[in-house]
Amino acid sequence: TLGSLCLPILLFFFLPEPAQKCKTGPVDLVFLIDSSRSVRPHEFETMRKFMIDIINTLDIGLNATRVGVVQYSSQVRTEFTLKTHARLSNIVKAINQIIPLAQGTMTGLAIRYMMNEAFTPEAGDRPKVPNVAVIVTDGRPQDRVAEVAAEAREKGIEIYAVGVARADMTSLRAMASPPFEDHVFLVESFDLIHQFGIQFQDKLCDMNMCNTVEHGCEYQCVSTPGSYHCICPEGQLLQDDGKSCGTCKSANIDLVLLIDGSKSVRPQNFELVKKFVNQVVDSLDVSAHGTRVGLVQYSSRVRTEFPLNMYHTADEIKAAVMKVDYMEKGTMTGLALKHMLENSFSEAEGARPLSRNIPRIGLVFTDGRSQDDITEYAKKAKEAGINMYAVGVGKAVEDELREIASEPVEKHFYYTTDFTAISTIAENLKLNVCPEESQGEIEVKNPCACESLVEFQQATMNSLEQLTQKHIL
Repeated sequence: TLGSLCLPILLFFFLPEPAQKCKTGPVDLVFLIDSSRSVRPHEFETMRKFMIDIINTLDIGLNATRVGVVQYSSQVRTEFTLKTHARLSNIVKAINQIIPLAQGTMTGLAIRYMMNEAFTPEAGDRPKVPNVAVIVTDGRPQDRVAEVAAEAREKGIEIYAVGVARADMTSLRAMASPPFEDHVFLVESFDLIHQFGIQFQDKLCDMNMCNTVEHGCEYQCVSTPGSYHCICPEGQLLQDDGKSCGTCKSANIDLVLLIDGSKSVRPQNFELVKKFVNQVVDSLDVSAHGTRVGLVQYSSRVRTEFPLNMYHTADEIKAAVMKVDYMEKGTMTGLALKHMLENSFSEAEGARPLSRNIPRIGLVFTDGRSQDDITEYAKKAKEAGINMYAVGVGKAVEDELREIASEPVEKHFYYTTDFTAISTIAENLKLNVCPEESQGEIEVKNPCACESLVEFQQATMNSLEQLTQKHIL
């Protein structure tokens, strides 16, 4: 119709001419566009022009802002990557050549594809350059989006979610980065999508965010496109509040406890193990940005009771621990170590990236001989940088405990004959994981990690002592 033919021309008058290019720094920007069958042809043309209007305001180049486009429906397709085009004219030409897929709306699949394919070095993603994704959709996703979007945000991708007409606000909020008022947009029709374009341009092209917000940086604020971050002087580290500086990060860890739920433990002792876990949790600074705790129970099979990213307060964790049901059956410690390595300490389950130097600690609590081989995954866990502690009671085998424990073994494994004699462990759990000075033979690669581990060890020691004094164990 005449109206649909004129729509792109009419929209031209709503958008201001790009008087100034963004010069605040490079950005890796990926558009993730919904081309499902519900998006009508003239609406897709509006979305096409929407992307072109935004990139017209950006300083495009391989050393400036890079742009990639991915479209999705029931399948996902890269139209061009971040490194495909270095010139604005080539990007505009490529956008105009996009052919809609016209199928379903698998938004979760598309976000995972974007994370694993679009924002990769192979596709042109650059280290230390902000990753920004703009998701445009007109419908409710036909798959789950919350978990994969959280994973993408955890990897540093800033997500803007733009919903049109039939889009679901709950899903948009599940996808977008906080704060939602800056990252979630819902308009009644594609005719109004330019409203987001104007606001997005303002955010991305703000010349100095440090001058427009109360940043609270202790040392120095650095402006980035649409955002800012604090930095610290040489020799100091940015703390978890993102503002203050210090010689070491606050003593945070990622802690996964593997507790033996085999039939030899017996129900009454299993309740005591749960109380011990909670005593340890009480002594830790638990929060989403502080210490994280995960719990795994094993017998003849392995079950994650809760991953590192499920609970963000000590009270939540303690309540979950007390609800754990006793498994009984066998003792597959090797299988449990494999599960811990491959699942519990994955970023998908809440482990922080190794680049952040947050210590990863695994504590195995068992009362018997393993019914499978532990050698392979005990070794792999330690090679992966996990600090392993082994606590054995009753019929636990000392050789197995030593094999699980990190070096120096004497400071990472503990054994007592029965639960009532746990005081032996409390007396010996005075650990010092920072290497001692020994004529330069040992290099302290990360003294801040040592500080975190010492805090964990002291907390565990205090918990065991309290339990002993109360005759709980």
